[in-house]
Amino acid sequence: MIELQFIKCHGSGNDFILIDASTGVPSPEAVDLAALSRAACDRRNGIGSDGLLLLTFDGKRYGMRMFNPDGSEAGMCGNGIRCVARLAAAYVGREEFTLVSGGRDYRITHHSPMAEGVETFGVGIEVRTRSSSFAMPCTEDGFITRRIEALDDCLLFTALDAGNPHIVAEVDSIDIDMVERLGRKANTLKDILPDGVNLSLYERHTAQRLFVATYERGAGITMSCGTAMTSAATAAALAGRVSPDSRIEVMNRGGMVLCQPVICQNRIITTLTGNATFEWYGTLRYDGTAIDYDINRTTGEQIHWTRFVETIKQQL
Repeated sequence: MIELQFIKCHGSGNDFILIDASTGVPSPEAVDLAALSRAACDRRNGIGSDGLLLLTFDGKRYGMRMFNPDGSEAGMCGNGIRCVARLAAAYVGREEFTLVSGGRDYRITHHSPMAEGVETFGVGIEVRTRSSSFAMPCTEDGFITRRIEALDDCLLFTALDAGNPHIVAEVDSIDIDMVERLGRKANTLKDILPDGVNLSLYERHTAQRLFVATYERGAGITMSCGTAMTSAATAAALAGRVSPDSRIEVMNRGGMVLCQPVICQNRIITTLTGNATFEWYGTLRYDGTAIDYDINRTTGEQIHWTRFVETIKQQL
């Protein structure tokens, strides 16, 4: 039996169980983190969340590890890294610093609150137009606004790597059932998407506002996905549907983030800015199979976030 302290948190409604492993507890040798994630994320028998986050420290640099509800490990999580960054900020004592995830460095910035009581962080994400996760025939620029015949006859997809693989397409109106159907199907196409993929559809509401819905590999439909919103904003900019010269408001089922792609010398860095809300602190006990937990302290931060989301909904 192990006992661990954790924080229940979320980024744009994408909720997580966050554990401070920077002190070496839990160590990978002491616990099967994939099994812990499956048990803890279970919404019926566990705590319930879209993923398990760990703040790590190798003696020199802080980093993030993220496990999906199915136990698979993700190289990057845009909503999760903001929550991890908030925890790390207490250690590094700076407004700007770097976190490592999936072998990549991510520049973190602590911003002024998006709204009253809403802690806000930004992360610079390199978005690549080529990846070993994509085996579709592509042009010199990559796979941009092209059909994937095995997936859909009409939609034009853009394939991007934002630390994990994404395919994105614009639609007139989002149907969540369609997102799930396409997402499930895409993850069976191992000949062209060998590592699986996150699939997103987006609507363009105004010149600089999108609405995005995502099927995440390893998690399914979630309230939002940070790297998916990053990829959607980048795909829309590459297609000329939004301007990269000013911030893009990206709405989702869980709230809103801000994205700003910067395309320079064939390198794309998209800054993702959004909330890092700590809902409550708890203690979990895990015997290798089952999870038991207690809520130790609530923060009241969710009230501020809910008010912010209601304000956003009035704008739609």
